[in-house]
Amino acid sequence: MKIVSYSIREDEMPALKNWEKAHPDVEVQVESELLTPESAAKAQGADGVVVYQQKPYTRETLQALHDAGINKMSLRNVGTDNIDMDAAKELGFQITNVPVYSPNAIAEHTIWLMGRLLRREPEYTAKIAKRDLRWAPEIGREMRMQTVGVVGTGHIGRVVIDILKGFGAKVVCYDVYQNDQLKAEGLYVDSLEELYQQADIITLHVPSLKENIHMINDDTIAQMKDGVIIVNAARGDLIDTDALIRGLDSGKIKAAGLDVYEKEVGVFNEDWEGKQFPDERLDNLLNRKNVIVTPHTAFYTETAVKNMVEISHNCNVQLIKGEKADNTVELG
Repeated sequence: MKIVSYSIREDEMPALKNWEKAHPDVEVQVESELLTPESAAKAQGADGVVVYQQKPYTRETLQALHDAGINKMSLRNVGTDNIDMDAAKELGFQITNVPVYSPNAIAEHTIWLMGRLLRREPEYTAKIAKRDLRWAPEIGREMRMQTVGVVGTGHIGRVVIDILKGFGAKVVCYDVYQNDQLKAEGLYVDSLEELYQQADIITLHVPSLKENIHMINDDTIAQMKDGVIIVNAARGDLIDTDALIRGLDSGKIKAAGLDVYEKEVGVFNEDWEGKQFPDERLDNLLNRKNVIVTPHTAFYTETAVKNMVEISHNCNVQLIKGEKADNTVELG
């Protein structure tokens, strides 16, 4: 049995080597480059592929894999919105993902962003770098005094809520698909507008579906409380960046914590020191003392990476063996 694993990073290698030791009957061919129509040819003669990338899995890419004799593909990540599902279905692909690799990793990162913004840590960091050790005027706010609106109560959203309860914050939440326990606790509001009107902090934990794209826009920002803090560790295109910048300029939005950005592909996970930075809007956000940008690293913990590697390769073996695979992606 042979699997070709694309875009394997150095930090994934320890987990992959351990997995290989536990599966001596599987040959793993490691490729550092992304899966593309050109690199798909490297899978010739294999039984399946394991992949991770933010670029689209286009019809051309899937066709190239199909031509190489591959129709079993396992993603090391959650998102499937960048797959041409029509092409995947037509070409007879079987696809798995890793829907849950560490909700705690992303939830904890979300809380760190909130806490740093509430205590105005970026502003203090800038002052301290200049040896200005005065307190004022950067007075902070306490988490327990905030009403936090959690949009999306799946695995990650529920961990966020549990942590917020520990701080003593008031939580309100919204989800089309309500969790019975949270419903019994009376945490749900009936509409996003109601959540926007109540929340001092808004945190997003929903997928990049058509109906969610740019859910944070000029109109919805206008519904929010003055001085709201917005945190997004879900998907970049949930926020209209131009509207966010306008909200920050006006003061309607007091601060923002962003682990994702709608045009992050090709910009995040690159070293731009000494080079022309390619995105004016992101540069605008990076230069603000009331905005924290982390380059899609909320997931990036030893635990999460280990789970992503192990679960995806286990699923690929299941596909190759003709077994009912865990985490099968419905192609529609």
